[in-house]
Amino acid sequence: MKNDGYNTIPGSLTNADLVQRKNAATPRGVGVMCDFYAEHALNAEIWDVEQRRYIDFAAGIAVLNTGHRHPKLIAAIQEQLGKFTHTAYQVVPYAIYVKLAERINAITPGSHTKKTAFFSTGAEAVENAIKIARAATGRTGIVAFTGAFHGRTMMGMALTGKVVPYKVGFGPFPGEVYHVPFPVELHGVTTDAAMASLQSLFKSDIDPKRVAAIILEPVQGEGGFYAAPPEFMKALRQLCDEQGILLIVDEVQTGFARTGKLFATEYYDVIPDLMTMAKSLAGGMPLAAVCGRAEIMDAAAPGGLGGTYAGNPLAVASALAVLDVITEENLVERANVLGEKLKQTLENLRAEVPQIADIRGLGSMVAVEFMTVDSKLPDADFTKRVQAHALKNGLLLLSCGVYGNAIRFLYPLTISDAVMEEAMGILSAALRASA
Repeated sequence: MKNDGYNTIPGSLTNADLVQRKNAATPRGVGVMCDFYAEHALNAEIWDVEQRRYIDFAAGIAVLNTGHRHPKLIAAIQEQLGKFTHTAYQVVPYAIYVKLAERINAITPGSHTKKTAFFSTGAEAVENAIKIARAATGRTGIVAFTGAFHGRTMMGMALTGKVVPYKVGFGPFPGEVYHVPFPVELHGVTTDAAMASLQSLFKSDIDPKRVAAIILEPVQGEGGFYAAPPEFMKALRQLCDEQGILLIVDEVQTGFARTGKLFATEYYDVIPDLMTMAKSLAGGMPLAAVCGRAEIMDAAAPGGLGGTYAGNPLAVASALAVLDVITEENLVERANVLGEKLKQTLENLRAEVPQIADIRGLGSMVAVEFMTVDSKLPDADFTKRVQAHALKNGLLLLSCGVYGNAIRFLYPLTISDAVMEEAMGILSAALRASA
């Protein structure tokens, strides 16, 4: 069996032993999908402590667009490691933070003057975007959408439009957060209906002049990989302009070539006021960012933004390398090529797998949704069978959706053609076996 040059002594460490130790040492609230433990990884492959190999279509939940252990990222981190690992940017700043901010300002949508601040996680970026929006507008209300996922902090949970498992037992949540339906025509919600719900909210619950921001994912992540319709994005931008509301686009999962654009917002003729990003920004290192219009970003007073580890130099160095890799290896186009291959594989299986209700996605942000054959209801049980069959045969898949009835595909964009082809074979077999 291929082991990538690693040699774990047989019997020295087993998955079963680690499961027992994990159950004794860590809380059940940290849910774990797999019953095996990673020992090493390379690009789109992971080997566990017993040297079993898996093809990684989870990528750390969309974190590894550039794959596991990309040599350019390793080199960048090692170079920075030889200089310093931490100063706290707010105490002693460093040039690479400024350099990365300049690059983010240049590559995000819009030609207006921008500024960027760095944090550690996507939830932290979202929290700070809300802080900035409230400081800039002097308003407090925030509107989010059903099916949204914005993090596990208290404000992140308040914004998230899915109760189980994220909100159960954790309330009360911060106030002045309101939800309206996200347009998903497959589930009966049109753009007109979603916009009508917003207007109803403004009539029954909050004056739009008290709303600081509307926040949304251009393609919902946990919610099911539903892309916002173009007419919906335009309508939101017009509404925000009319009412003095800021538009925050959450690109935490969609950013950095995943959707076949550097950012999913590029699919729309809409410029956000603020944008959050994280996940694949630093290729596995903890880094997040908020980028926005300079005058809005400057609304918070000195000391109002930051964090002890915010903009960690090792992560920043890795992020600069990520941007180079995306350009040098043409990962934006690669995302489109791989996504089309995946969608065609799924389309070819429709006749054999009647549970397939929808195949959708921008670039390589692809999902397949399953419904029962007779009643056409969300089929979470079928989804679980496909996921389990694939895992048993060495392919990691993640589910998503409010009903848990969709599988999302988050392979590294650097995956080789041979490994991608192998994965398509495992996926096809899992779908046929589960039908």
